[in-house]
Amino acid sequence: MRPDRLRKPGPRTKDTGPPRTGADEKATLLGFLDQLRNAVADKAADVPEPQVRTGGTPSGTSLLGLVKHLACVERFHFLGERVDDWGRTMRPSPEETVDSVLADYREAVERANQVVDACPDLMLPVPRPPRRGPAPTMRWVLVHMIEETGRHAGHADILREQIDGSTGR
Repeated sequence: MRPDRLRKPGPRTKDTGPPRTGADEKATLLGFLDQLRNAVADKAADVPEPQVRTGGTPSGTSLLGLVKHLACVERFHFLGERVDDWGRTMRPSPEETVDSVLADYREAVERANQVVDACPDLMLPVPRPPRRGPAPTMRWVLVHMIEETGRHAGHADILREQIDGSTGR
């Protein structure tokens, strides 16, 4: 670690775990996913410029980039929106702010949750434009999104700790 990155550890926020109850499988899966979504958004909230968009890894991954990427992933899997360049989804433009990227992510999550709520059977395919092969089931997409969001929540934990030393969810 570079000397300019050494910081006194910041405060640890209280961890809030996933829900312990669920009326059914869909509610349980969505509860875990929502907990991870909130963890990612909380990591980027209130981080000042330019730290929120500064890459903390050799690949250039930043907190703001992670949130922007996850908004695109939500729209791709739940809403069927096409993504032409996944690499670009990790790079916020200079015009995008923490507030605008977080608002976009929250809007994508809200729309995705509406699609999930409207699905009467997790074995049904998710909506998507025509592509090769069958559409995945809603169950598969929910499990995949828990994995994808959880992976990036871990990245966000590390990036946030590098910025100001804070740990926890």
